Amino acid sequence: MNRSGSSSVTERKPAVNPPLWLLAELTYRCPLQCPYCSNPLDFAQQDKELTTEQWIEVFRQARAMGSVQIGFSGGEPLVRKDLPELIAAARNLGFYTNLITSGIGLTEKKLDSFAEAGLDHIQISFQASDETLNAALAGSEKAFRQKLEMARAVKAHGYPMVLNFVLHRHNIDQIDRIIELCIELEADDVELATCQFYGWAQLNREGLLPTREQIERAEQVVKQYRQRMAESGSLTNLLFVTPDYYEERPKGCMGGWGAIFLSVTPEGTALPCHSARQLPVQFPSVLEHSLQHIWYESFGFNRYRGFDWMPEPCRSCDEKEKDFGGCRCQAFMLTGNADNADPVCAKSPHHGKILAAREEANCTQMQISQLQFRNRVNSQLIFKANA
Repeated sequence: MNRSGSSSVTERKPAVNPPLWLLAELTYRCPLQCPYCSNPLDFAQQDKELTTEQWIEVFRQARAMGSVQIGFSGGEPLVRKDLPELIAAARNLGFYTNLITSGIGLTEKKLDSFAEAGLDHIQISFQASDETLNAALAGSEKAFRQKLEMARAVKAHGYPMVLNFVLHRHNIDQIDRIIELCIELEADDVELATCQFYGWAQLNREGLLPTREQIERAEQVVKQYRQRMAESGSLTNLLFVTPDYYEERPKGCMGGWGAIFLSVTPEGTALPCHSARQLPVQFPSVLEHSLQHIWYESFGFNRYRGFDWMPEPCRSCDEKEKDFGGCRCQAFMLTGNADNADPVCAKSPHHGKILAAREEANCTQMQISQLQFRNRVNSQLIFKANA
């Protein structure tokens, strides 16, 4: 790799299509303290953020390359006072705009300003279907009531609304109540995504990974509700994502490395997925290189494109064009080498690590109060107050 962050081969790979989806991680700041947070463990040390003008330049370049959809995320994107301006800039460039928020800090006034700016879509995350468990996980006693209030306000403003619940061993058994809450709030789409173990979720995996029995019960509940939905027409879509740890083949992570998805961190690092910054790979900054260069020419974005990088058993596998070798972050976290086959795959020589994690899930008695939080002291105090 040369000093510009490029690979030694500078010709553009003809099979590389432009990024369709841009995730703008505007900030790592967030008022909540979830133990499965996808932010990096050292988020508190990452205090630099792109300016309004720098973000808008990123939007311009991405749109010129062919990106069509943008997500404003974090942390909590609502803490950025320039959010209406960023939404307006992205919408004027022709992006379909999504706000991905906890709902904390959202107000009727802000909803009005976002509507005026042209925001197309809002996703609100919940931690649980009841106030006590939501408070224990989020670290805020008022969070649940505010989320309910703002979800109703989002619908009243006419936005398409996705409700997102991160599922784990402490809330998955209330999945029926979670779905009922989503129906009550008139969600257009519901995402019930079981923890993917990166960042804080990986740190807390022993206390978060559901058992196979919990997953199977949840699948049955979802199946029953889908049948009811087909008959009644309630909810547009009910998505249930099981954890990789109970699969025998890995998922096609992000549609392939550097294939569809482009993430930009608060300080401007460009990534092929939001967890990739943990890899021992040098990723370029939007402050130093154009997105065109980053996407097509940089070493980081070309490192795991295609199939030439694959060792066995991936190289000769007839499913490699479906799963792309699985998740590079997961391979690195579990084996120490991002080149290895994803241990989720039964063909991987490291699959035993997944089997051991499943067994650990059957044996653990870890309580919520024992998890590691973004702010452990406050979270424990809130949990005890509601116990």
